[in-house]
Order: sequence, then C-alpha cells, then structure tokens
Amino acid sequence: MSWKAQLGRNLPILRFFACTESPSSRGVVQWYENSYTELKMLNPTLPLLFRSSYNCMPAVTTELDFTTEDVLKYMIQSGRFRDTNGTISEAREEAAKAYLRTDWATLRYERWACPGFDPEKPFLSETNPGWKSDPNISSKLGKYLELKTALDEQVKTFKSGPNNEYLRAENALLMCQRVDLWCAGPKEVEAAVRHLGNLGKRFNDYEPDYPEFIAEFYPGTADL
Repeated sequence: MSWKAQLGRNLPILRFFACTESPSSRGVVQWYENSYTELKMLNPTLPLLFRSSYNCMPAVTTELDFTTEDVLKYMIQSGRFRDTNGTISEAREEAAKAYLRTDWATLRYERWACPGFDPEKPFLSETNPGWKSDPNISSKLGKYLELKTALDEQVKTFKSGPNNEYLRAENALLMCQRVDLWCAGPKEVEAAVRHLGNLGKRFNDYEPDYPEFIAEFYPGTADL
C-alpha cells in the first residue's frame, strides 16, 4: 500500500484508456474498478481519469516534467547525435556535454550583477535595444554575457542536427509517460502504475495542492 500512497505526491494525474467491450482491455477495467476507492482514499487530490472508446488501445498515462538536461542525457546515452552519414556527431555531442556542465548558480548570480537591471526582462530588446553598448551595464554584466553567449551557442549547436533529431528525441522521451496494456492482466496494470509512480518520483518536482480542510493521514499510526 505504501507506494500507492505516494502516487499523489509524485504524479499530477493518472489517465486510463480502455474499451469496456473488448477482452483486450479487461485487465485495465478490472484493476481500475477494484483499485479506485483505495487510490482515491490514499490520494484525495490525484485525478484518476478513465477514458473509454470503442476498440481503443488500453493504456495508462501520466505527465512527467522532463528537462533539457534529461533529453540531452538520453541522446548521449542512446547515440542519437548522428550526422547524415550515420556517424556520431562529436561537435553536437560535445556541445550537449558542455551544456550539462553549465554552472547555473553562477549564471543566476551574475544576472543581477547590475542593480536594478534585468538582462532577461521581457521585451528588453524593444524597450532598450542598446543596453549591451552601455558601458555602465556591460562592465557589470561581463561575466553574465560571456556565460549566456556560450550557453546560447551550445543550444544552437546541439539543436542543429539533421531530420529534427532533437525534436524526435524529445518525443521519444515523452513516450515514457505512457504504458500500453494490450491484453494485460490486473497485475501488469498495477506494475505499470507503480512504474509511472517511480518515474514521477525521479523526474517530477511536484507538490500536491492539498485543500486546507484535508490533513495528511497515515493508516495505522497513533494520533499525534
């Protein structure tokens, strides 16, 4: 039961897809009907949605907060930085590794080196197009501009691959949010839900929005 109680802390939503008339969806329907009450009791703020359509692929999905770093690690580990001739692109792979080594704490600190001025302010290029040539601003933001220029160049490089390789890698990683369950039994459905919960614990920085009138309750513990 412990992992079920953690679902609402790691996932924003669970969606179940099934055809109520198809034998291939019987495991999903059965597990959802038998587990809904328990899951809702343990996770009162977690939406548990059931979508039914004729002869649809039975599946369970959620939402995972993958970052650019996650996409780049996936592309490096799976060798997806490839040129048109099929060889690994060392330039794009090195740019990705350099991006992963970015000192974000220093970048955030240097962003505010010029008091009262934010170089990332929306529409800054329209309201103050010549701010980079201002000696008072550029002298204080020299380190920030150096880091930001290098970062922009790295992003431009690792996204410049042929055949939309970066976009394809993003889409491939997003498929981890879905587990197809064709002809799966209740045990396989439960394993899929538990797997998504573990992924949520790994990738989601999620805090459920508990209403004020709901307090956390741990079955079996004495009142404090």
